[in-house]
Amino acid sequence: MTADIDYSLYGGAESVKEPSTTRAPRRTTVVTPTSKDDGVTHPGKPQDPSDFLWLMTEEPHRTRRMEIMKKHPQVKTLMGHEPLTKYVVAGVVALQFSTAYLLRHTSPYSWPFVLAAYAIGGTANQNLFLAIHEITHNLAFRGIVPNKLLAIFANLPIGVPYSAAFKKYHIEHHKHMGVDGIDTDIPTRFELLCLNSVLGKAFFATFQILFYALRPGFVRMQQPTVWHLFNLLTQLAFNTLVWYLFGAKPLVYMIMSSFWAGSLHPCAGHFIAEHYLWDGLAQETYSYYGPLNVLAYNVGYHNEHHDFPSIPWTRLPALRALAPEFYDTIPSHPSWPMVIVNFIRDGEVGMFARAKRLGKDKI
Repeated sequence: MTADIDYSLYGGAESVKEPSTTRAPRRTTVVTPTSKDDGVTHPGKPQDPSDFLWLMTEEPHRTRRMEIMKKHPQVKTLMGHEPLTKYVVAGVVALQFSTAYLLRHTSPYSWPFVLAAYAIGGTANQNLFLAIHEITHNLAFRGIVPNKLLAIFANLPIGVPYSAAFKKYHIEHHKHMGVDGIDTDIPTRFELLCLNSVLGKAFFATFQILFYALRPGFVRMQQPTVWHLFNLLTQLAFNTLVWYLFGAKPLVYMIMSSFWAGSLHPCAGHFIAEHYLWDGLAQETYSYYGPLNVLAYNVGYHNEHHDFPSIPWTRLPALRALAPEFYDTIPSHPSWPMVIVNFIRDGEVGMFARAKRLGKDKI
């Protein structure tokens, strides 16, 4: 029966049989290979600096997933929901509510307010963004509905409805990574043309939360569902209640926290670190194994997450330990904050430094 299906084993799918969609081609070789195309020794830029890196290869995660499952079939034991997630979400939501309440008489223009919104609120709301990311893959509960409800609960301190819209866009990012017109994680051509400079990249890094919120509406508008409406009404009701009981300042704190969470914040470095191309390599996904993962649901284990989206955050380190021959050889980032700095100042890494593919319908 459907009620007995453990959807945490399906990587975020909402039915056992997903509808057929057009995927990027399955070609896995370089079109015109040369001795420089090994992805390791070639020190030059992998693309035209005025355009994205257009590939005709398959995204790497499906191939590596199949290889790991063949060599390490026990990897399946790592898959499934993580009961700890709901308790972490409850704790962080409580932290944000408590901090917002304590600041109800503090001016939003004061240093204590801004500092609290940056240090506490920015970290907490980035954690909640990533909690919603985890829940999107149905990794908090076995069933779909409990996961959706927990995501909407985690959304409350963020201040704006986010969780329902994020679900579809993020699952498409996994299934169609880099596909033009589908993967809304990739900057648009307009962003490339307007922001491909030091000042432009600084602007993007400062306001990246707005780009991620608004870009999907220009690239791939969603069809609203009952969950979008429920997310919206729940958030509006909560915001109204907070305003009525405690005034506007707690709401200002929560929205300011969300801004900092997607701005020049150490934890926000993962947005840029995950899929930008670095060091002249045509490597589409980078991991980070540093201490900030403690605050971020191990999202730094990003190659591991894309390879196995059905493995929850607590068991991603175990995946890396199980298959070190696959992961230890992949270049990774040593620091998220330095990723932001290097992204802004490095002329070799710009808004264009992303890999794109044409969908089958455009070939």
